[in-house]
Amino acid sequence: MAAPAPVSPLAPKSYPDLPTIEGVRFATAAAGIKYKGRTDVMLALMDKGTQAAGVFTKSKCPSAPVDWCRAKIKGGKARALVVNSGNANAFTGRDGLEQVKFTATLAGKATGAPASEIFLASTGVIGEPLDARKFEGVFERLVAEARPDGMLEAARAIMTTDTYPKVVTARAMLGGVEVVINGMAKGAGMIAPDMATMLAYVFTDAPIAAPVLQAMLSKGVKTSFNAITVDSDTSTSDTLMLFATGAAARRGAPTIVTAADRRLADFRRALDTVLLDLAHQIVRDGEGCRKFVEITVEGAASAAAARKIALSIANSPLVKTAVAGEDANWGRIVAAVGKAGEKADRDKLAIWFGDIRVAHKGLRDPAYSEAATSAYMKGDKIDIAVDVGAGGKGTATVWTCDLTKEYVAINGDYRS
Repeated sequence: MAAPAPVSPLAPKSYPDLPTIEGVRFATAAAGIKYKGRTDVMLALMDKGTQAAGVFTKSKCPSAPVDWCRAKIKGGKARALVVNSGNANAFTGRDGLEQVKFTATLAGKATGAPASEIFLASTGVIGEPLDARKFEGVFERLVAEARPDGMLEAARAIMTTDTYPKVVTARAMLGGVEVVINGMAKGAGMIAPDMATMLAYVFTDAPIAAPVLQAMLSKGVKTSFNAITVDSDTSTSDTLMLFATGAAARRGAPTIVTAADRRLADFRRALDTVLLDLAHQIVRDGEGCRKFVEITVEGAASAAAARKIALSIANSPLVKTAVAGEDANWGRIVAAVGKAGEKADRDKLAIWFGDIRVAHKGLRDPAYSEAATSAYMKGDKIDIAVDVGAGGKGTATVWTCDLTKEYVAINGDYRS
């Protein structure tokens, strides 16, 4: 196995203090799935009655755990979450499903939770059989060791090519009572979401019914996880789940049973903040990345058109390598706009790098300064804005990173 990559230069300088959430406990262990000398499985235990929602990859080749979770989420309740790293249990045929069932059986015996309320996820190499026998005896230890303040360690246990664990916290008022939202995620490569991205889990003590959680989650991914890309590849394992223990009801928080409830406004804003923060952290840990890139498209015929154009730019290897080389090669952006297949007026097109307009009315801007633009490109945060000149009100913002030699090295050695 290749040596661990150095921590991304775009990583947070510190981790937030994660307040504990009543009704959730975490534990981790080293099961030896693939890695040596590190934890590779985590268990989240949730109190009875915890509500659950989830969105999953739209890949036509989903992993066995995704199939399991997609079926179980219909019940809307959760008691346990098991996630392993090092093996995705994807493209593993009938045996993959049997390994999922065996894992759920082991977890059920250890936790006392019914199979219908146990959620599973695996991340790592695709096509390699998962030996769930390695979990035998592990879950009993995890149950005994689970504690409310173990979330950061849980985030570390599910890392693959990630260079740092991704966690975030927020607070919101619900009916005059403060509630907590904590989130964690893993992901660095194979990031071009088509619902959510890789693995992400959000926990709250708010008393919110599963259908309401589902409505908020399904909407929230559109401008967060579904607006990022690292390498244009959608994972077979993409999973985003939201769990609500309801413990804040004991402090007077109202139980929310409809998505139209006005008391949800502050919670919804906080949840969207958590989702976007986690999505950005994944981009900032993009394999081999050195630059965080925000791309905004305006003047498009529709929001959908703007999004398609923005992703065309964000997924362009030519654009991404130019950013890596600190080269303001706006001609590559013109090419990416043109290939998107959406309405654009070449002779009205305008492009900005930060506050510097480099192209205007289909030509290089008369005030363009190579020196000023080159200086801007040396920063680690690059903003690209494009007005496609179609005369519409469609806008969209997506986030990506640069494409470096390190990305090739990481993925060339991934199975080594």
